[in-house]
Amino acid sequence: MTGRQSLFGVALDALTMDETVQRCLDAVRRAEQIEIGMVNAAKLVTMRRDPRLAEAVSGCDLVLADGQAVVWAGRVLGVRLPERVAGIDLFMRLLAAAETEQIPVYLLGAQQAVLEKMLHQISVRFPGLRVAGSRNGYFDDCDQEAIADAVRDSGARLLFLGMTSPKKEIFTAAHGKRTGAHVVHGVGGSFDILAGVTRRAPLVWQRMGLEWFYRTLQEPRRLGRRYLTTNAAFLAMTVRELIRRTPSAPSANRSH
Repeated sequence: MTGRQSLFGVALDALTMDETVQRCLDAVRRAEQIEIGMVNAAKLVTMRRDPRLAEAVSGCDLVLADGQAVVWAGRVLGVRLPERVAGIDLFMRLLAAAETEQIPVYLLGAQQAVLEKMLHQISVRFPGLRVAGSRNGYFDDCDQEAIADAVRDSGARLLFLGMTSPKKEIFTAAHGKRTGAHVVHGVGGSFDILAGVTRRAPLVWQRMGLEWFYRTLQEPRRLGRRYLTTNAAFLAMTVRELIRRTPSAPSANRSH
């Protein structure tokens, strides 16, 4: 079993995409429950000032490097993370596996119109997929237990949460076990991408770690300031940690 690596005080699972998919499928076969936490540069910055989010992420059974910047920072700081495990790519891999192995899934999140478009796209792309149920992501906190019970009653074994942070992490921490799903995976804005509402960055942008910039170009007013602020803070975090880990040069002996 691959051990965990500590980056900025957060324990990350050093897994490849293939290993992560296998871990999830093993959980379904063994009727175990796995809650997945995904971290990118922005979330690691936010976790430092949001204890509730930090606790929710750290409490997950698997915590994965969703952002390329996290993998790069790990390399600079001597923390071995084999590759980026992007939330949307894991989502697609698990949908494909669920279709093949007839594993029922539940899709929770996004606006109703977006959810319906995504469900249509999924039915085209994965015609044999068993969708046990779905619901939009707009609900009050007082509805969370009833929604978790609806997921449980659906018989879904994979639950995908297309909600923003920290809502999806807090829902997972509070009610993930109650849903009865064997794998709970927060996929953020993936529902919007599958529905065709937003576009994902081309592969070359992803490999360069510029997926955030591509998103910003699509929604500059909403995302521009946020990404610039968090990216600068993440860079500063990395530099401070590098300085902290670098041994100080021995002081020269002074003659008296």
